[in-house]
Amino acid sequence: MTRTLIVAGPGPGLGMGVARAFGRQGFQVGLVACTGDRLRALARELGEEGITAAAFPADIRDPGSLTAALTAARRDLGPADVLEFSPSPTGPITHAAATTVESVTAQFDLHVRGAVAAVRYVLPQMRARGAGTLLLTTGVSSTVPAPFLANVGAAMAGLRNWAHALHTELAPEGIHVGTVTIASAIVPGDAETDPDVIGARYYAMYRHRERPEEVIGDMDAFRALAGRRDHTAP
Repeated sequence: MTRTLIVAGPGPGLGMGVARAFGRQGFQVGLVACTGDRLRALARELGEEGITAAAFPADIRDPGSLTAALTAARRDLGPADVLEFSPSPTGPITHAAATTVESVTAQFDLHVRGAVAAVRYVLPQMRARGAGTLLLTTGVSSTVPAPFLANVGAAMAGLRNWAHALHTELAPEGIHVGTVTIASAIVPGDAETDPDVIGARYYAMYRHRERPEEVIGDMDAFRALAGRRDHTAP
């Protein structure tokens, strides 16, 4: 039976690495993001590699738009077996003391509200089958406080916390929830952070269901960077 991966927030690096890793294992892939032309180009790129893929444009920050895209994906590809959520931060990224209600709300809308809306759409289908995987991606600021990524870190820390709570609650129902913490730039050709290498680690997490978290990159190096006092506001 054909299995379906939904990638919410794919880019040419991380998201495509995950899509290729699953696609090469026989998954069909639905790509959900706001930039329609770029999204369709990514789907065509996967198709040229022999992977069945389709684009479903949506604003991930808007639950109605996201739900409509996921409904279209379900219609065309069937229920999601795996949801991978990894939109890149958009909008102003603020230092801790410069964080405003507006700047932190924008990141919560994308990373937390978007993830909750996506999970709430696919979860009833997974519960009905007694199987499914949710892979929720965060950046390293979800774990290591970084003054120069304060509003992003606040949102991603919330997402990481929720992912771990979901892991505990849903495991008895046969649903695996994992969070992947990216503590590095995505570097094509790198032995650890090439998109395809990272994608393979997502697929391994899907296969090895007991693991609640995967860390990619050097947390200690980022911790040292975050502790410096000479950063300027982005």
